[in-house]
Amino acid sequence: MKLTEIGSNAKETAAMLNTLGPLQKNQGLQAVAKSLLDGEQEILDANEQDVAKAVADGMSPGLVDRLKLTPARVKAMADGLLQVVALDDPVGEVLSMKNRPNGLVIGQKRVPIGVIGIIYEARPNVTADAFGLCFKTGNAVILKGGSDALQSNLAIVSRIQKGLTSVGLPANAVQLIEDTNRETTRELMRMNDYVDVLIPRGGAGLIKTVVENSTIPVIETGTGNCHIFVDESADFDMALDIIYNAKTQRIGVCNACESLVVHRAIAKEFLPLLKKRLDEKEVEIRGDEESCALVEGLVPATEEDWGREYLDYILSLKLVDSIEEAIHHINHYNTGHSEAIITSDYNHAQKFLNEIDAAAVYVNASTRFTDGEEFGFGAEIGISTQKLHARGPMGLKELTSTKYIIYGSGQVRP
Repeated sequence: MKLTEIGSNAKETAAMLNTLGPLQKNQGLQAVAKSLLDGEQEILDANEQDVAKAVADGMSPGLVDRLKLTPARVKAMADGLLQVVALDDPVGEVLSMKNRPNGLVIGQKRVPIGVIGIIYEARPNVTADAFGLCFKTGNAVILKGGSDALQSNLAIVSRIQKGLTSVGLPANAVQLIEDTNRETTRELMRMNDYVDVLIPRGGAGLIKTVVENSTIPVIETGTGNCHIFVDESADFDMALDIIYNAKTQRIGVCNACESLVVHRAIAKEFLPLLKKRLDEKEVEIRGDEESCALVEGLVPATEEDWGREYLDYILSLKLVDSIEEAIHHINHYNTGHSEAIITSDYNHAQKFLNEIDAAAVYVNASTRFTDGEEFGFGAEIGISTQKLHARGPMGLKELTSTKYIIYGSGQVRP
């Protein structure tokens, strides 16, 4: 199918979705959740083809983990849709209503954006998450997944469309572009007549390409060079648990910890404990010159390591003399995603919260919580690291726009 036909279908369907009420949208989401579970084996069989090809092609373990689906992950996709059902529908919410001296009543309310395009890499769960949030907010969605997950995405979209049509709703609420070549992606980036906003989800290369080449407005979902700063007053047991979770629970996700900053005053005592804990998962620590001198088995870091998103069992380590130095280092090398401090000092916690420039800033908690479901949004469309329109995990409200509604009684402008 030509892109222009896909765009035309989406625009027509978006107009129809704009007329649906919360009950109809929730019925559609429930039907799709059931369809995903009913088609679990179909989805897993398709995913197995993608994973086998990815392994044969030498894909890194972190990216294979992103690509792989299991019965639990299929169930999580369905559960994510049901969580969206339980959320309030923001469409139609009146944000303000004011009386003007001339008798006009001027209000503002939330409305769907229209048609949303999403370009993403080897994360098939994004297919269901993106559909759910877009559908709940009355938006049609055009999906452009990577070739690595093509069979998985085809199976998931097929099950979504079957669920929609089973309750009389349009299958074109979600469409997948099956052609995975780069020229097709570039063509999608210029479909201003059909697509209202474009959201890239993936590595730095993909995001940079979309931002630099799209003529459609872009919401940038950034990569995650996430830091944890272990302050001199940190509880060691807490710090070790948080770092272990943030680094090793899932290595191929954007909210995993990639960089560690430790106060020099506790380094001699803390670093051997850190090395022993991370050895449980064979994490390679790339440290600065001083940390390598303090602990055997560390790998010397290079300048490139301070700003790198590894998506692997690798962690950079930098020693600092103060919280001011830690904040300066983090703000210089971070990607604006998620940063954390482990501390028992209230003033340091507040200083970190106030001065770190990132979408999510934590005190004494793992960066792995930067996630739409964990924030109570149900699924998420992505984690925005830009500052206009949306920042952080993007839920339902971030997929709406607003318009002014004006009530008059015959007023004309003098």
